[in-house]
Amino acid sequence: MTARPGEVTRIEPPPAARESLQGHYAGFASRFAAFAVDLVVLTGIFLLVLAAINFAASVLTGKYVSFNRGNTWVVVAYAVWAFIYFAHFWGLNGKTAGGALFGVQVVTNDGADVSGRRAIGRTLAFPLSFLILCLGFLGILLGDQRRALHDVIAGTTVIYCWDARAARLRMLSRPRYSTPQAPPESPSLPEPPSQAQSPSQAESPSQADQPAGLDQAG
Repeated sequence: MTARPGEVTRIEPPPAARESLQGHYAGFASRFAAFAVDLVVLTGIFLLVLAAINFAASVLTGKYVSFNRGNTWVVVAYAVWAFIYFAHFWGLNGKTAGGALFGVQVVTNDGADVSGRRAIGRTLAFPLSFLILCLGFLGILLGDQRRALHDVIAGTTVIYCWDARAARLRMLSRPRYSTPQAPPESPSLPEPPSQAQSPSQAESPSQADQPAGLDQAG
């Protein structure tokens, strides 16, 4: 349908953007993307803390502390920090940084919030899903409730708390309005040239009011 000149046209978002997956079980792609973001966040924070420790040691003692993956205490500290990260956020509101970004949330089987005790149990069982070629994650692909092994052990499931995909599509195809076009201006007609008066026609008011007899010399 062609919009008329000066008419405001609204562009509706596609049907996929108007559908919502909120409350549905989260799929593998969303959960994997959220976990990848969480790894980036917790690793970045851990490296910043190590850099701060190294700087403080160089200022106080004048020596630098070397950190590498071969140090046992570095590996243990990273594991402890990862445990605190996931247990804290899962017990707080069921959403880590990656989960909040991709709209996934950890809840109990009946849809209630996860308690701190259950969040700790889920965090302890989380490494078990990586054993034997990550077979513990097959339940996300094959199960009706898309539960991994650590979800079954902890009695939790993962749902969409808000539809990030539909929200992104709505943002990309948000209603836009066409700017009304101004009506074209009518061409102005040229003004007719003014007619110049001849010297014989241009009479002064004093000459036109005089009687004809006064024009003859006496």
